[in-house]
Amino acid sequence: MAATRPGRLLVRASQSALADDRDAGRGLGDPGGLRVGWIRLILALLGLVLAGLVIYWQLIVAEGTYLGPGVVALLYDWSAHVYERIKQFDVGDEQWFLGLPLVRALSLIPAPLVLDVATGTGRLPRALLRQPAFDGRVIGLDLSRRMLRQAVERTAQFADRLTYIWQDARRLPFDDDTFDAVTCLEALEFTPDAREVVAELVRVLRPGGVLLVSNRIGQDARWLPGRALSNEGFEQMLHSFPLEDVKRQSWQMDYDLVWAIKTGRPQGGGVRPLVEIARCPACRGQLNREARGLRCQDCGCDYPIAEDGVIEMIGKRAR
Repeated sequence: MAATRPGRLLVRASQSALADDRDAGRGLGDPGGLRVGWIRLILALLGLVLAGLVIYWQLIVAEGTYLGPGVVALLYDWSAHVYERIKQFDVGDEQWFLGLPLVRALSLIPAPLVLDVATGTGRLPRALLRQPAFDGRVIGLDLSRRMLRQAVERTAQFADRLTYIWQDARRLPFDDDTFDAVTCLEALEFTPDAREVVAELVRVLRPGGVLLVSNRIGQDARWLPGRALSNEGFEQMLHSFPLEDVKRQSWQMDYDLVWAIKTGRPQGGGVRPLVEIARCPACRGQLNREARGLRCQDCGCDYPIAEDGVIEMIGKRAR
């Protein structure tokens, strides 16, 4: 075997050392590799921030409206015990903007019957029933069961003039032309289809009856695309129903009140027994009173009355 020359050995050793240096640079010292690592880290952090903003928008600003009614109800269930502290309603303002104007609008009707949709903790019923001139009855309906529990507790002094129902506003369990006034405050923008809900409000309102709803305004309204309508768009929607005398009134930083009258010749009115006006939300059949609640005489669905007095209609089926 021929002996290897010392010069060739030196060349090979130098080449091997250079290769080792290149490998080490790729793993630890290469500026390009470090840049890629930092870019990946920054992108991951930006992704987390973006995800956090989306979650905040969906759950806090939009209150779950784009995730479906079930999520909206769940969020209100979670916050029901602190809702009043968060909102900090002013009793004087509630009387001035809600209770007193409603009483005046209903002054010609003896013992008027009022429906409050999305009643929450019983805000509107309290404002109305605290008015000495109001001698009627209020039915409050909401999708959040825990909010209704709070409403029962906060309106206990008016229990003999109040009925609470756990039900979706998109299918109101009442006959047509039933109520002298129908209200729905701070809720329409959190429903999948405000027009669908308004159609139900108008359906159960008797001719000549008073409709009182609210429209979301202000900067936050821009964060509810497809849900919050402009004042013009909201009034245009109301005019597409048999409503007249549509009037907008300044109310809060985030809401305007909108009043309207259902067209047609006023007839009837006043308080009537629940079984006379209530209808099965499943089939629109007549409901009969039983020992533990209401039962549809057509489809057989049972709607129990819970221990706190709330009529539970959501998710009930025939026997």
